[in-house]
Amino acid sequence: MDPCPTPGLRPPACLLVRSGPRRGIRIALGADETLIGRGQAGDVTLSDEGVSREHVLLSFDEAANAWTIEDLQSTNGTRVNGKRVRSSVLQPGDELQIGSTRLTFLLE
Repeated sequence: MDPCPTPGLRPPACLLVRSGPRRGIRIALGADETLIGRGQAGDVTLSDEGVSREHVLLSFDEAANAWTIEDLQSTNGTRVNGKRVRSSVLQPGDELQIGSTRLTFLLE
């Protein structure tokens, strides 16, 4: 029998950078919300001219027990598995494109 998930505990997740200056780096999603952008105010900074200062927010939705991504009205948009999205529930292995940077969403 599979154990039930413990309420209030989010599954550990990370992003694997597939392209761009940080290629090969794993970025742990250590908080319930992670702001990604080109600006220094974000939790994760991507040095990519196609990335807005505050581009996307990754967050854990406790009610749905799932990680989500939300585009923060970026200029160049956000893609999940090649499709432009405003927001999306993430699945392990999903490919994200933020600017020209490609990342893979992983559950650990």
